[in-house]
Amino acid sequence: MKLDRRTLLQAAGGAGLASLSSLLPAWAQSGSAGIAPTLPTLSGADIALSVGHTPFSVGGRTGHAVTVNGTLPAPLLRLREGQPARLSVTNTLDEDTSIHWHGLLLPFQMDGVPGVSFPGIRPRETFVYEFPVRQAGTFWYHSHSGLQEAMGHYGPIIIDPATPDPVAYDREHVLILSDWSFLHPHEILRRLKASPGYFNQQRTTVAGLLSGEDRMSAEERRMWAGMRMDPRDILDVSGSTYTYLVNGHGPAENWTGLFRPGERVRLRIINAAAMTIFNVRIPGLPMTIVQADGENVRPVETDEFQISIAETYDVIVQPTEDRAFTIVAEAMDRSGMGRATLAPRLGMSAEVPPLRQIPNLTMRDMGMDMGSMAGMSGMDHGGMDHGSGGMNMRDPSLAPPNMAVGVGVQTISPMPENRLSERPTGLETVDHRVLVYTDLVALTPNRDTRAPSRTMQIHLTGNMERFMWGFDGRRFSELVEPIRFARNERVRVTLINDTMMSHPIHLHGHFFELVNGHPGHQPLKHTVNVAPGGRVSFDLTADNPGDWAFHCHMLMHMHAGMFNVVTVRPLDEAAS
Repeated sequence: MKLDRRTLLQAAGGAGLASLSSLLPAWAQSGSAGIAPTLPTLSGADIALSVGHTPFSVGGRTGHAVTVNGTLPAPLLRLREGQPARLSVTNTLDEDTSIHWHGLLLPFQMDGVPGVSFPGIRPRETFVYEFPVRQAGTFWYHSHSGLQEAMGHYGPIIIDPATPDPVAYDREHVLILSDWSFLHPHEILRRLKASPGYFNQQRTTVAGLLSGEDRMSAEERRMWAGMRMDPRDILDVSGSTYTYLVNGHGPAENWTGLFRPGERVRLRIINAAAMTIFNVRIPGLPMTIVQADGENVRPVETDEFQISIAETYDVIVQPTEDRAFTIVAEAMDRSGMGRATLAPRLGMSAEVPPLRQIPNLTMRDMGMDMGSMAGMSGMDHGGMDHGSGGMNMRDPSLAPPNMAVGVGVQTISPMPENRLSERPTGLETVDHRVLVYTDLVALTPNRDTRAPSRTMQIHLTGNMERFMWGFDGRRFSELVEPIRFARNERVRVTLINDTMMSHPIHLHGHFFELVNGHPGHQPLKHTVNVAPGGRVSFDLTADNPGDWAFHCHMLMHMHAGMFNVVTVRPLDEAAS
């Protein structure tokens, strides 16, 4: 497990190098130089990181990546709760860069968001991040500059607890899930703006209607066509351009983590994708969820869970058989999968299941109950106001007073529902256990027992035809007002998704309590996925002063406008 590709090739020497390279395991023939079965790890009081350009190979092709210390993913950073961190980041690019420490509680000047918390790191300059490490768990780091994150600028963080860990395990593996395209992310965004369905090659067809394969009646097809909406518009960017990676390796390269039968193995799973939500399962092996977003939860056993972009889940598995198990990270739209293996020995593999049936969106995903769908069966959808998204779903009377109902708002959900107890998209009918948000219960009691002093609603809005995204109908480029909180204020925030897309919403510098039916033990999260047509509430104690990014973690949605700044004042502790 200590062997890496570079060591093997150096040992080969001279004429034998090429022949030895062809005999290396798949993980050593692809990816970026230096990547081994265990990720390169950095720890200690002073850590040096360098952002630069690196070739990256997967599936027999080589492209261009933006990397940290030359690897994709970036090195694993191993920190310890209670000890200070000092990380020197040098930029060798010809453009500005940055590092955001995702989920870490630190002073806002160290948060790493250019234009919000610091100026960014200019070419050939070094910025030193220094902050106390106040927590333990599984986190990650990534660029907040341009679209560098989509090109490989991301890596995992593990913070070991200062006190005994409540989770017992014999061995651990970090699994960082991501998506990779040889198409430059700026070109991906350009094509989405020109044709939002450009990457969707799984649309319903006439042949599918006639054969029944599309699982839609002619009346349903007519209804969707009349609204000019696509029931399979689930992920903006799909497996038609993406290769799904596990620790920097594609499905054919079979990254492998080892175990001894009977061991309790902790898998620290991070979704570092730019645009992909994954459904994760290990056929034949139950998983016990023990941590979400770096915070411990009461153990809950499941067979599959959905991990949205920027979320982390720690699971315990205990394989007792002397055989391999396939780790499946299937894209939510079923257009591809990431694949890895747990095995007693390198070189082993297990059956890789085929991609499952493509999901169809429903009226529920438009913020309408199922009864509404039946009531519309006789309506002339073709004669509706197509420019407003159909069904008069852009009626300004449905909008709150603070929403700007312009071209950036295609629909307003008439009946958004709390969907935290529902199985996620694509997993509604699978014949095994599926984790839902209401299964998550904080292991320890919530620290702030105050009732919220006020409430706030934020609408997630968009226009798919124009690929415009925002909060309350406004894009960040429109010079929106920041979201203001008084220091130590307790607020219940409700997110309402007026679009047909999932949105993983992330708040920097804070954890919030997800209101999921477990008062006093509401799970702490830094990122929550808001289902299409859904509503999510969380209780926030605004106890970290400063200016903080608040955004959708679908990278293209953020860059197309779904971004704002949360400001917590006063900064002076004595004045609070």
